[in-house]
Amino acid sequence: MNTAARQNPSPIGLAAGFVLAVLVMLSLFVGVIDMPFRRVFSDAGALELLLISRLPRTLAALLAGSGLAIGGLIMQTLARNSYVEPSTAGTAQSAELGVLLVTLLWPSANLFIKSIVATTTALLGTSIFLMTAHRLPPTQPFLVPLFGIVYGGVIGAAVTFVAWQADLLQYLSVWTNGDFSGVLRGRYELLWAAAAMLVVAWMIADRLTIMAMGRDASIGLGIDYSRMLQLGLVIVSVLSALSTVIVGMIPFVGLVVPNIVSRLMGDNLRGTLPVVAMSGAILVLGCDILGRLIRYPYEIPVGTVVGCVGGGVFLWLLFRRPAHA
Repeated sequence: MNTAARQNPSPIGLAAGFVLAVLVMLSLFVGVIDMPFRRVFSDAGALELLLISRLPRTLAALLAGSGLAIGGLIMQTLARNSYVEPSTAGTAQSAELGVLLVTLLWPSANLFIKSIVATTTALLGTSIFLMTAHRLPPTQPFLVPLFGIVYGGVIGAAVTFVAWQADLLQYLSVWTNGDFSGVLRGRYELLWAAAAMLVVAWMIADRLTIMAMGRDASIGLGIDYSRMLQLGLVIVSVLSALSTVIVGMIPFVGLVVPNIVSRLMGDNLRGTLPVVAMSGAILVLGCDILGRLIRYPYEIPVGTVVGCVGGGVFLWLLFRRPAHA
């Protein structure tokens, strides 16, 4: 790619930025309490509501959506399969296991401790998935997501059984169901670590693109494959664990967003990574706004809305023929 192409923003990126800006404005002023734009500057209560609730909720949706989308993109690169993501590869379920362990062993632990433990268990679970996925025959790509679904289902079943035995099933379902209604100032700031992971992903984007060619080709081109694999696992685990601990599990974001962007822009991570981040934020924030409006003044959790929308998009990706076919 030439220098001019790198400097000029793509039309897709510009369109995604415009849509995201519109959704941010809608998110700030859509809610149970009517808050016109002019009241923010004339009413101290409206400004306080904006700073304590609406703005943190919007920022949490942006950070979680972009983080999950980038996590899915990196996992697809590491697994060399476009049909996997953290919620279908055991990563999110492993993070859920970490939350349950902290709840059982240290009930008074704060969000920071829960995030550390969830990241550790997510890292362990993702490592086991990738070690097994690389042993599957590459000529049958659907075996990888199938194994991921079974693997994540086993971990999720174990978590559910332990929570049921400890009378924590309702607590766990409330904790892990993707929902932004409880996000307030002081309860989402750990998600800014996801922004740091996005910066790290941007710095190693070229190396990750080469890693998609396989271990032998990456080593032949001078890439430290083992170290980059470890770094990619850490990024995916941190992004998935933070999202699970702060807002709960949100499915399909890391699956459908990278696939759609790669079909439109190709597989160069350096060029697609910003658009993937913005598109993930658009999907999560748009579904959050939709969940506020469908049963207004009540809310539908964003995890439920994203599950319906993302599931439909995923089926469309599976059955739609490529344009060149």
